[in-house]
Amino acid sequence: MENNKNTINWFPGHMTKALRTMEKEVSVVDLIIYVLDARAPFSCVNPEFTNIITNKPIIYVLNKIDLANDTESKKWIDFFTGKNSVCITLDSTQTNSAKIVQEKMKLLLKNKIEKYESKGIKMPLRAMVIGVPNCGKSTLINNLCGKAKTITGNKPGVTRGKQWVKIGGMIELLDTPGTLWPSFENQEIARNLAFIGSISDDVYDAGDLCVEFLKKQMKENKNLIEKRYDIIIDNDCMPVDVLEKICNKRKFVLKGEEIDWERGSRAVIDDFRKGRLGKITLDNFQMINKGK
Repeated sequence: MENNKNTINWFPGHMTKALRTMEKEVSVVDLIIYVLDARAPFSCVNPEFTNIITNKPIIYVLNKIDLANDTESKKWIDFFTGKNSVCITLDSTQTNSAKIVQEKMKLLLKNKIEKYESKGIKMPLRAMVIGVPNCGKSTLINNLCGKAKTITGNKPGVTRGKQWVKIGGMIELLDTPGTLWPSFENQEIARNLAFIGSISDDVYDAGDLCVEFLKKQMKENKNLIEKRYDIIIDNDCMPVDVLEKICNKRKFVLKGEEIDWERGSRAVIDDFRKGRLGKITLDNFQMINKGK
């Protein structure tokens, strides 16, 4: 693990409680709905969930698909599709877009449904909705309900306790708090989670994070940065030089013509989170799976 002032770790106390709640409640659910941010699906896979979800059927939801690179998303769909799992993509802010979740629930639980129906028993289908903070779990549930039944917010840590929500007459969903893991051995994953807003903005320096983001995008999406900010990125440019160009272009300056680094840094990260830079996927499928 990297051990310097820029190391990112964030694990509030309520997340420990959330993991214990999941361990307790998983026995009463039939299925897991695993919500992942489509821009960083691999980084959103929480190793703490592995022992909790055991061998339950899983619906992987690549949420915020409108913000992710289409080519990369197709690769991740195949990656998360398996014998006892399906993977779907959606933008849960779009009305009725989440109906496919109900369809996939019924498909994965077909045998159980038929078993109970043959005995004349109507049993509700229960699913636990899990994911890292700010991946859109509550928005997804509200989409399924057709109205706001859970609290949402564009920052991590809004949902703090479990919430059971009924969808129609026969489906019940358990909304759980967005949960990370106690420590990040891989700081690239930590940075990806910070880029998408799954880690509180209060725990790292905005300038440092922005420089890391620009460093990554200069390698993979330089044209998108140049187009958005109307700048030219020379081959010998360092990330901090690019940030300076952006600040000057956007007039992010303080009194005395001093660069307003923090304002510029937050603006760049916000542009990424809002999709203003274009469709970007942080988790490169080929690089992550190289050698596997």
